[in-house]
Amino acid sequence: MRRLSLLFIILIVGGGEVLTAQELNCRVQVAAPTVSNVERRVLDALQTAIRDFMNDRKWTNDTYSLDERIECNLLLTVDEVSNNTRFKGQLQIQSNRIVFNSSYDSPILNFIDEDIDFDYIENTILEFQLDQNRGNLSSILAYYAYLIVGMDYDTFALEGGTPYFSKAQQIVVNAQNSPNVGWKAFESNKNRYWIVENVLHQAFKPLRQAMYEYHLQGLDHMYENPNTARVKIAEGISGLRKVHQTRPLSYNMRLFFLAKVDEILNIYSEAPPQESNSLFNDLQILDPANISKYNRLKSSN
Repeated sequence: MRRLSLLFIILIVGGGEVLTAQELNCRVQVAAPTVSNVERRVLDALQTAIRDFMNDRKWTNDTYSLDERIECNLLLTVDEVSNNTRFKGQLQIQSNRIVFNSSYDSPILNFIDEDIDFDYIENTILEFQLDQNRGNLSSILAYYAYLIVGMDYDTFALEGGTPYFSKAQQIVVNAQNSPNVGWKAFESNKNRYWIVENVLHQAFKPLRQAMYEYHLQGLDHMYENPNTARVKIAEGISGLRKVHQTRPLSYNMRLFFLAKVDEILNIYSEAPPQESNSLFNDLQILDPANISKYNRLKSSN
């Protein structure tokens, strides 16, 4: 078992066998609110294909119990369909991480990839191999599966997600000759190429350390000692100043705060004034896009 801190619940079936599962519990929705030239059954088939691809495939060599699965959501919004087989749109990716000794799920990822285009024939099984690009849809899905898994592992061990980020990067390499967008460095500074490139770059190690401190050393101890837990969370956030110094307003930092802004506000809404004010000083530098929200940390004390 990989998450020793969460093994307080083990599901047992007859004979003492541990009930195991795949890594992801991914809920998938495919919507096409503005598209009229595609039949709903095609969208339903696409939705089923994506769900099966994410949930039925093994993404690691570790053993998971049912309660350890990573909860995640994919919302594919289709904006354009050509010949019932060519799809364009955007994909919202969300993933959560259970907090020890609680029923609370902490958000890890919550963002939208707007560079989604792929071919899909109804009732086709999606194929994927790590060493080659078998299709843009399966490559996108596998990329985000490894990203979700890698982010989750980073919250349980310092840089624990590296093997899975490396696999996501291999998918990027395989797609460099693809005509599809989202894979190349020159196309954007916030696409799939740059997300995983930044994760693995030396300059972003403090961000990965923050993920570890924030979750394993912080949130996981909120039940037993909330004061100490808040200190560790604040230390993790403060450590992001190192990233800001070399990569100010980077997209990966933006992704962190897109997922965490509301959670941070909830955690520190009743913190002592000195504590919340100190955190505010970091947040106004690290995440200026949400300064109007963080102002509540000052006005509430």
